[in-house]
Amino acid sequence: MQSLTFLDAKNEGLKILCLGAHCDDIEIGCGGTLLKFIEEYEIDLVNWVVFTSNKTRKKEALSSVGQFMGAVNKVETQILDFKDGYLPSEWDTVKDVFESIKDSFDPDIIFTHYRSDLHQDHKLINKFTWNTFRNHLILEYEIPKYDGDIGNPNLFVPLKEEYIEKKKEILVTCFKSQLKKQWFDDSLLWSLPRLRGVQCASKTNYAEAFYCRKLIM
Repeated sequence: MQSLTFLDAKNEGLKILCLGAHCDDIEIGCGGTLLKFIEEYEIDLVNWVVFTSNKTRKKEALSSVGQFMGAVNKVETQILDFKDGYLPSEWDTVKDVFESIKDSFDPDIIFTHYRSDLHQDHKLINKFTWNTFRNHLILEYEIPKYDGDIGNPNLFVPLKEEYIEKKKEILVTCFKSQLKKQWFDDSLLWSLPRLRGVQCASKTNYAEAFYCRKLIM
């Protein structure tokens, strides 16, 4: 198994675009990886965009972004107020948001939803990511859920236990509205990274996994 390192980013700084349909998607899908990148690379700018929210969820999301991105000098956060579950019906307006992002930001890495995710909101965000950004490194993260649509990813980021623990602590502290949900607990937030750690023979036992559809070396 071969490794990929962002050598230039140690000097120039990475520009990262994080896209999530819902307020905790980015944190669940790639929160540990973001914490690792912040420690290992110079981060020039993070653009964090969430598409659906309500008053409670927006407050939770802003708190979470602040804790995850506390060490980053420049973070641009958009928590939009589209209705959860109805993004496909807002096709034109969501497309306009993507075009606006493209016009103002040229990221080095984009984190977005997995192509085969069965949730309609997630699927639309993935579709527009690829439709809008044609010459970028796009990493598709996974969200464990009832649909059972987790696949076999091909890119892994080994993570120290401290990243998994910090990710978990921020999620359960910030997103209190989700604590009564059957799937939102410590065991899930530890178990999937453990499984992905096995798949990539992580020396730390843990990893987050992504789908990388295109990569030029």
